[in-house]
Amino acid sequence: MKPVLLLVFLVTTIGCAAQSADETAIRALLQTQTKAWNGGDLEAFMQTYWHSDSLTFIGKRGVTKGWQNTLDNYKRNYPDKAAMGTLSFNIIEVKKLSNEYYYVTGKWLLQRAADAPSGYYTLLLRKINGAWKIVSDHSS
Repeated sequence: MKPVLLLVFLVTTIGCAAQSADETAIRALLQTQTKAWNGGDLEAFMQTYWHSDSLTFIGKRGVTKGWQNTLDNYKRNYPDKAAMGTLSFNIIEVKKLSNEYYYVTGKWLLQRAADAPSGYYTLLLRKINGAWKIVSDHSS
């Protein structure tokens, strides 16, 4: 193989591996969320979010700004394990926007004794201090 072609191959392979590692980390983050939720641990669930007043959460009641406000809303809307139910995610797309940002689209489902609400979500994730964090969540 010619040196130039080998260099192009190596750069392409390394780029794909890095992207793949990021996507793997993001999928693991969503698994961490699911495990925390299904364990009834909202504090652990929220560790996947950017701990900042600039965090944005958009739900059926409108826009919430800030990590603590988002946690408070979760606690108010899901006061116990029965209300939380069992969460599952179906990831539709994980799209790289840049080395610092990813966009995720998916479907969520809660299985509860009385019902099974579901909807869709879009997440904007940012790599902050080497870790992926959700900086914006729009769930409907």
